[in-house]
Amino acid sequence: MLMRLFFLLPVIMCLVWWWYLTKHGYSAKQGLTGFAYILAFNLIIAGFFTLMIYITQ
Repeated sequence: MLMRLFFLLPVIMCLVWWWYLTKHGYSAKQGLTGFAYILAFNLIIAGFFTLMIYITQ
């Protein structure tokens, strides 16, 4: 069940980052690197869990 909800993690993190940027007067273009870091982090986490599923089965 938890694996089905993993797609929400990057969405929530990007929404929080976008909120932070707008609250402090930055544009989304200025925060593009932060979005890239969020997506890269979540891809690494998803890859790790996928690897663990295959290793443990």
